Amino acid sequence: MLRGLATVTLTADDVPAAVRWYADLLGVQPYFARPVEGPPAYVEFRLGDDEDELGVMDARYAAWPVGRPAGVVVHWHVDDLPAAVDRFEAHGGTVVQPPTVRGEGWATAVVADPFGNLLGLITSPHWAGAHAG
Repeated sequence: MLRGLATVTLTADDVPAAVRWYADLLGVQPYFARPVEGPPAYVEFRLGDDEDELGVMDARYAAWPVGRPAGVVVHWHVDDLPAAVDRFEAHGGTVVQPPTVRGEGWATAVVADPFGNLLGLITSPHWAGAHAG
């Protein structure tokens, strides 16, 4: 049924500010924006080995409550968890859950971006093994 991560959608009251923040944090530019003319209401980045999509949507269009956690935290694999958490903090993110060793090579953390979204970070031996090569 669930076959893989397609798009993770975050919300922001100021999409251009969020896009600048994520582009600086991630070191990549978005590949998609709508509308094409004027301020964007939705923008997507492609990230990582599988080119997973990270979307930033104008909060006005969210069908769920914004400005507080919505109940799901998606964890993105990172090779160096402490360095990734430090990078988020250096860019104005907030640590919600510090790096926590879960055992046998697994470790997680949760950070909040300046726009009220939670992002999980994970060092996953399963993900690393599936993408080795």
